Amino acid sequence: MTESPPAARSGPVLEIRDLTVSLPKGADRPFAIEGVSFTVARGEIVCVVGESGSGKSVTAFTVMGLVPRRELRPVRGEVRLLGRSILGLPEAELRRLRGERMAMIFQEPMTALNPVMRVGEQIAEVLEIHTDLGPRERRERVLAVMRDVRLPEPERLYHAYPHQLSGGQRQRVMIAMALVLDPALLIADEPTTALDVTTQAQILELIRDLQRRRGTGVMFITHDFGVVAEIADRVVVMQEGRVVEVGPAEEVLHRPRHPYTRMLIGAVPSLVPPERRGEDGPRERALLVRGLDKVYGRSGWFARGRVVHAAKSVTLTLHRGETLGLVGESGSGKTTVARCILRLVEASSGEILIDGVDLAKLRASALRPHRRHIQIVFQDPYRSLNPRRTVGQSIIEGPMNFGVPRAEALRRARELMRVVGLAPEALERYPHQFSGGQRQRICIARALAMEPKVLVADEPVSALDVSVQAQVLELLDEVRRRFGLAMLFITHDLRVAAQICHRVMVMWQGEVVEEGPTARVFRDPNHPYTQRLMAAAPGRGRLLHDRIGG
Repeated sequence: MTESPPAARSGPVLEIRDLTVSLPKGADRPFAIEGVSFTVARGEIVCVVGESGSGKSVTAFTVMGLVPRRELRPVRGEVRLLGRSILGLPEAELRRLRGERMAMIFQEPMTALNPVMRVGEQIAEVLEIHTDLGPRERRERVLAVMRDVRLPEPERLYHAYPHQLSGGQRQRVMIAMALVLDPALLIADEPTTALDVTTQAQILELIRDLQRRRGTGVMFITHDFGVVAEIADRVVVMQEGRVVEVGPAEEVLHRPRHPYTRMLIGAVPSLVPPERRGEDGPRERALLVRGLDKVYGRSGWFARGRVVHAAKSVTLTLHRGETLGLVGESGSGKTTVARCILRLVEASSGEILIDGVDLAKLRASALRPHRRHIQIVFQDPYRSLNPRRTVGQSIIEGPMNFGVPRAEALRRARELMRVVGLAPEALERYPHQFSGGQRQRICIARALAMEPKVLVADEPVSALDVSVQAQVLELLDEVRRRFGLAMLFITHDLRVAAQICHRVMVMWQGEVVEEGPTARVFRDPNHPYTQRLMAAAPGRGRLLHDRIGG
């Protein structure tokens, strides 16, 4: 066991002992969490790791007193905050402790922040509820904490609304709200999942820096062992409501004892691209894009004629049986390029050639026969399927619209369900009866039912747990080989790009700044932006499989 940080020696901020929370009757198991025990010391970051359904968020919400009591009821155990038992406290007392002694950063700041209140007022509201400070003192305290979390121009952002801030800035506002009363315990529930890699690195560094300076105990919930490698002092691994492993981060990362822990670590994609033998040589061209531009013009009283050049002279070639990665952060232009290729938005200029036909120049009526040649798998499998239609109806709809008889479309759908690893009998079920990973497999089957030449995968695994993510990536690579697909893979996750892409194109501010074979770009990035992306990858160099060949 490694020594705890110096600030931790005065005793734990949080003690959880044998905590058990029951689920309603008819659930798939009797308890959401069972027999959970661990501590968080002062000045310590404890990462609670596990997949969806592992119980990590239920544990956090129980500590905060935010679980719906009718559905999730603590039936055994104890939670102590600064030595005081807090389970069963009256709601008024818990509300006082939330903010003064413990605070929480939520995963999605846009749903946690009030869209019609200025962000400075939202932070000040915490002080108004919990302190006797006057308006001027509250404002000064808010500006101080906004500077503390490194928000630029705090005086200006004080008056901004949430939608006027970037994702990283909104998350900093959430952190400022949590820290404005200097709580002893900070709970961070997947606070970087929705952020780009460089913004994620900044938020992780900010949390680590604030924890060190303030001596705050941090309970950090995540499913990503890359993040764990970056930030954790100790690690708690949860599976199906139980703690299966606890230990110092170095020990858990490099000498994991439990098979589930080893599986989670092994499922984190490596930053070292695999060798791809037997996949070189000349290939048939499936897609050619030349000089693609997309300009969004804005006019009106507030926009003052603002023009956004979302894609600038983008040129790319994609061959059959090849995966080309479009890599970059939000706003880099990668999704705009994909949507222009799909004709979901109209390009301002440029060519999009499939089989020698320029799709960019076709009218809607002439374009329809060519749409089957290029299909897309979207980011969110929960929003990609019609909840009122069986998955079989969703899969056969496209082929039938193009004249395939219903019997033939159903035969093909059953075959494709086997290809994506699902039972053909499941065609009669509805989307809500499947897990997230299974839904994404169904979305892949739906795209393949059109027998496309080009498959666009737009962040197809970013909403999935790490082990499910690995399975879907393997499936995409398998169907690419099996059907000779050309795949345009859009991602901001360099680990994912390293494992699935033959070549990568790095986009920044609408332009392609670097491109080449994945192994070369990852080994020796030339452009400063690519270098910044590589340096920001969470856990870089701290996970063993990142060092192989590195």
